[in-house]
Amino acid sequence: MKTIAVIPARYASSRMPGKPLADVLGKPMIWWVYQEAKKSPLLDDCLIATDDQRIAAACETHGMKYCMTSPDHDTPTGRIWEVSTKVEADLYLQVMGDEPLINAKAFELILPKTLPEDPFYVAVLTNRMDHPADVIDFSNQKVVTNAAREILMISRSPIPYPKGTLDFDYEKVTGIQLYSRRALQFYHDTPKSALELAEENDMMRFVENGHKVHAILSPYKTVSVDTPKDLALVNEILKGGSHAQD
Repeated sequence: MKTIAVIPARYASSRMPGKPLADVLGKPMIWWVYQEAKKSPLLDDCLIATDDQRIAAACETHGMKYCMTSPDHDTPTGRIWEVSTKVEADLYLQVMGDEPLINAKAFELILPKTLPEDPFYVAVLTNRMDHPADVIDFSNQKVVTNAAREILMISRSPIPYPKGTLDFDYEKVTGIQLYSRRALQFYHDTPKSALELAEENDMMRFVENGHKVHAILSPYKTVSVDTPKDLALVNEILKGGSHAQD
């Protein structure tokens, strides 16, 4: 079984152009993600998937493997699908390039020891949300699962609605997701689904078409860098050396 990590890195971010190259203690942000992914003994390889020569140049400068992809992908999953057509593996671990505080120990929770029987295997790590403000924040994509931890729905709304009880742990999806090769091909071959379009979460394409998406709760939390304020926070955390969560 071959498993590789793919870090999607798009230059043309609407909120923060050039985000993958944002300076984090003197290194590009994607360098931190790449170095952490390289620590995992469960991965056979790691590469950055980009559509921009400036990011490719940074990869060459810092000795990071990369794969050039089309600029036409509108989701990270689409970019990983293209990688799967160029680099052969059984499983592809998506690690978002805007989370420099990622902890490689989280990969142990999502990477199976043997190849899953389901050829359309998809899994995602989730984090429990500790603050009520996080639950109503539309940027946090909340997830509801069945008893087998298979996703029923992903929404930017606070689901489930707490009408009968407040005794419920809200979870959100993270940027660590796992796809089999056939799952990525299914994603590419299948039109966007109605709920996917509404919620802007591409994993709903699998759920709406009857494929299981496994949600695995992780205690390892990180900070997604979407704004200069987030970037400043990440730099402060790394300066203090307190980012590792054991």
